[in-house]
Amino acid sequence: MPNKRPKHLMIVGGGIFQVPVIKTARDMGLKVVVTDYDPDAEGMRLADFPLVVSTRNINLTVNAAKQFHQECPLDGVMTVGTDASQTVAAVANALGLPGIPFEVAERATDKIKMRRCLREKGVAVPDFRPIWTLEEAQIAVQEMTLPLVIKPCDNMGARGVKKIQHPDELPSAFQEAKEASISGNLIIEHYMEGPELSLDALVCEGQIEITGVADRLIERSPYFVEVGHTLPSALPQDQQDQVVGTFKSAIKAIGINHGAAKGDIKMTSAGPKIVEIAARLSGGWMSAHTFPLSTGINLYKAAIEIALGQSPSDMKVKNKLVAVERAIIPPPGKILSIKGVDEARKIKGVREVILMKEPGSRVEEVKSNIGKTAYVITVAQSREDAIRINDLARQTIQIELGADNVLTWDIIRNQARKKFYVACKACPVCDGYECAGKVPGIGGIGTGSSFTVNLDALARYKINLRTIHNVKEPDLSIELFGQKLALPILAAPITGMETNLAGGMDEKEYAESVVDGCLGCGTLGMVGDGASPKKYLIGLEVIRKRKGLGIPVFKPREFNLDIIKRFHAARDAGCLAVGIDIDAASFKTMALKGQRVGPKSLDDLRELKLHLYVPFILKGIMNVETAKLAVEAGADAIVVSNHGGRVMDYMPGTADVLPEIANAVGGQVKVLVDGGIREGVDILKMLALGADAVMIGRPVCIAAFGAGQEGVEFYLRQKADELRKAMILTGCPDVRSIDPSILSRDSKGELR
Repeated sequence: MPNKRPKHLMIVGGGIFQVPVIKTARDMGLKVVVTDYDPDAEGMRLADFPLVVSTRNINLTVNAAKQFHQECPLDGVMTVGTDASQTVAAVANALGLPGIPFEVAERATDKIKMRRCLREKGVAVPDFRPIWTLEEAQIAVQEMTLPLVIKPCDNMGARGVKKIQHPDELPSAFQEAKEASISGNLIIEHYMEGPELSLDALVCEGQIEITGVADRLIERSPYFVEVGHTLPSALPQDQQDQVVGTFKSAIKAIGINHGAAKGDIKMTSAGPKIVEIAARLSGGWMSAHTFPLSTGINLYKAAIEIALGQSPSDMKVKNKLVAVERAIIPPPGKILSIKGVDEARKIKGVREVILMKEPGSRVEEVKSNIGKTAYVITVAQSREDAIRINDLARQTIQIELGADNVLTWDIIRNQARKKFYVACKACPVCDGYECAGKVPGIGGIGTGSSFTVNLDALARYKINLRTIHNVKEPDLSIELFGQKLALPILAAPITGMETNLAGGMDEKEYAESVVDGCLGCGTLGMVGDGASPKKYLIGLEVIRKRKGLGIPVFKPREFNLDIIKRFHAARDAGCLAVGIDIDAASFKTMALKGQRVGPKSLDDLRELKLHLYVPFILKGIMNVETAKLAVEAGADAIVVSNHGGRVMDYMPGTADVLPEIANAVGGQVKVLVDGGIREGVDILKMLALGADAVMIGRPVCIAAFGAGQEGVEFYLRQKADELRKAMILTGCPDVRSIDPSILSRDSKGELR
């Protein structure tokens, strides 16, 4: 039998509130078409077929749906968590898909038409006045009893909604509502006292099934900000029954006979009154999380089945738990860091911690349901426990705020992650696990073990604390290549922005950020060669403009003439030293670009040395034999390096081989080292193991991507400060005094 064609579902909206239903549809084996104006929206990245069109542009969405439908028939269309009901209805009507008539969706969106319809059908609503001008609003205020509420007739999320307690408050409230309105139409209505409930319902063939009744927490008067909800409601059952009855009457009055409905209803002293009705499931995580957690029912699966013209397959209640959602809303300011999220997620009963903002984001004053920083969702057997757990989780999450000009490492990482796209996740600890095997890319080749082993090797060394001394201001400076450097840290060479790093920066911008960031901290940055034949010229031009204060490191190209040409170009740029990373003799990215590289003999290296009048660096030394040959070849410095694990799998960590190499050639050449150096104490360890200075690659790259030169300077100063503290705690007055005595030995009596 031929394979059955998979069903295709269009979901209008690709934002974070639509992501759960998109994932559910895919889990059901459906092919998902997602529409959103933002091609980079999370839901668009999950879609089988992303269509870039605004959810509010009805005509364009219908045209896009028709065009898609001609090539591949759609079986249903829906939305959740956003006011796109008219767009959904227009697509359904145009293509003959299950749904509601457009005029019904219009009544469920336009609050003026909604209230008129409900009032005509005898469903309780507050007294209201449609208004367009400020004069009309002033007349309404005079004729109605304060307090009142002004709101746009056609927006969601409490945008532009404000309580008016005195006539003097009207002009500013009117302006805010007008700015938030799509059409400009506003409504003024009586403010309703009493608890507010949020309800969801599924409607199939005219039959209404209530799928959740939750208590809404509205705060921040005169605005109406939902700070959370609790499901099920604690309202007495007879009052809940009245609210449900009013909700069902409203659904029928509006004409929603197929699909979903959500309602916000106030239980006033005069009985339930409608705040709002919508022809969709709720946003704010009720339909996505709290209702499924409370009942065990996959509400989105049921809603999808209805959108496809099917009856819900499983609406049996499996749990009877209490689910709580609460928002985290810090005061205005720039987020410097967010701590404690992982700890909060580990608390029993915490089911979701959803971050809407990240370090570097700005928190504005929240005046609607838009702009919250995070949400915490918890579940428990009792209401009290679910709320208590939620309170504890939110207390565990610490959000540090500061001025707009303050930079933190969290901010840098988050900004870098956006530029890296999928190339690098800028992990809290750059350890190679997330990017294992990504070459080209930022990771280590093969299993990635040669990347991660660098960190493991360093971690095996422990520090001997020495605290009785008079070292208060350690000297971090060193002499290297005829220069006095303020700290024993250099930036390792990295190139291949397009090949390895998704083009988040161009080569020149990156080289400038690294070289200038290093110079700003009193040290040196290195620039790379790369697989493209002329890429080396970019870094050399950057160094030339900095009066030669930088070091190029070239690939071991097969023919010495190609390297000599680069040496001469480095001389013309005034470079104070030049290097070759000889471990790139068989490098995947070079092969992909058709660039021939290979090992260098002792004679090859001696020939190259003859063309240099500045210190000669050989990078990629991993054993004593090779180190001695480097000295014999005339190297002035070596770099103990396994190329960040990018050239061969199953290599040792650099900290494991550094001591014997330093013992063998130390004093004859300068010994540098890279690989897995992440903290100031790692620098201390490498210096104690025999290095004259260290080189750091990937973290400097993250810093440059995250904040350019400023990011590199921030990172280097942070590492220098960490090293300074480590030197104080080990009684080291200067770099020269750092020796193996500060390192502990393992149980076998061997220095590790």
